[in-house]
Amino acid sequence: MTTAGSAGRESGAAWDVKGLFDRQTAHRWDMARTTANERIARLERLRSAVRAHTADICEAARADFGKAPAEMEITEVLPTLEELNHAIRMLPRWMRPRKVTTPLTLAGATSEIRYEPKGVVLVLSPWNYPFALAMNPLVAAIAAGNCVMLRPSDKTRHSAQALRTVVSEALPEEEAVVLTGGRELADALLELPFDHIFFTGSPSVGRKVMASAARNLTPVTLELGGKSPAVVDETANLRTSAERIVWGKFVNAGQTCIAPDYVLVHESVAEGLVAAIRTAIEGAYGKEESDRLASVDLCGVVDETSMKRLASVLDAALGAGAKLAIGGSVDLEKRRISPTVLTEVTLESPIMRDEIFGPILPVLTFRSVDEATAVIRSRPKPLALYVFAEAPDRIERVLRATSAGGTSVNNVLMHYVNPNLPFGGVGESGMGSYHGRHGFEALSHARAVLRQRMPSATGFLYPPYEGRKRMIALFRRIVG
Repeated sequence: MTTAGSAGRESGAAWDVKGLFDRQTAHRWDMARTTANERIARLERLRSAVRAHTADICEAARADFGKAPAEMEITEVLPTLEELNHAIRMLPRWMRPRKVTTPLTLAGATSEIRYEPKGVVLVLSPWNYPFALAMNPLVAAIAAGNCVMLRPSDKTRHSAQALRTVVSEALPEEEAVVLTGGRELADALLELPFDHIFFTGSPSVGRKVMASAARNLTPVTLELGGKSPAVVDETANLRTSAERIVWGKFVNAGQTCIAPDYVLVHESVAEGLVAAIRTAIEGAYGKEESDRLASVDLCGVVDETSMKRLASVLDAALGAGAKLAIGGSVDLEKRRISPTVLTEVTLESPIMRDEIFGPILPVLTFRSVDEATAVIRSRPKPLALYVFAEAPDRIERVLRATSAGGTSVNNVLMHYVNPNLPFGGVGESGMGSYHGRHGFEALSHARAVLRQRMPSATGFLYPPYEGRKRMIALFRRIVG
């Protein structure tokens, strides 16, 4: 079986990309005719390849940005296997045509919705979760009966190689192919008339992808980011809230699109929460600052450019008056920042402008729930919002007064893990959603099918209309 990594395919030369696209376009109708059992067999081969190469996948992430193998397995491999298991189990039900009611005015007809593959899908996946955020859209696309061209980020090249090994072992390249390369490759792919483009990344690049897709009227799913807040009410359990916020913020060194970007805490419990956060950080990464900076359980920053940006963001925040509550150590050479918490941060602080995407957590205070929700509403809609409170009415007030791609109450990140929940953004944080059935439907076309028995009662629709007045009056009474 040929793989996407064969000679000449790394460059992203337009003729080579076009050749692969043409092969998949020619094969798409064979894929469209596959049964549930045939698609399940493909998903099972993917699952077997993931299991066989788990150690290689984890080692690749460690080589790319120092991610602990255990963290890699917990945050990427296991969720991918769960997504595969869920699709394998549920696919026959998803593929079954769905009967819908037919109005009396169409007496003699039956109606259904059939889910058919869109065709050839392009997946552009990011570097921060280089395996899971490539595999999950791939699983949805294969379950829906599509062919897939997948271009992972060139920032995590070891992970891209591991991904390519898994996919090429499970599927022939006319069905799914992983292409590695830089911006030249991405630009060449975006010139092609795909049937759907699935992009995960920053809002700025998402706009470019959408503009390119518009040239071919290609629909898109955009999974973007944003400043996801965590609201901690005075009724919250501070110790539990702190432990969960610390995990959600500092896993993957904060390089998570749904990480808590900042905390809004009621002023009456702010000191208690910061103290609990300190305790949680020390328990997870070490008592001493030097231990935390060198912790094997703390992931590194992906590259030098990102490292310099984060160091600059931290300096600017401190220069604007923020106080260092914990952390702040920076090792540019090893691309590491210790888990850092800032207090006395204002809404005007430089760190509150853009998504941080690193292990720095600003803590701001509020005096009322309405004040907290006003802060959230004053900014673009986030990809995630977290609410920590024990009072149901407080939780409900935050939910009703805000909008976000998804929300976990008294936890973080967990809504992403449930394959029965849609995962996606809203507004600046993205469009469209996936996971489980939602991914299957996102990468399918919902085709309306009406079956009319012969003869039928629809003859009254045809001219001449002069003799149809009584029938029209009857149906006017039925529908109006």
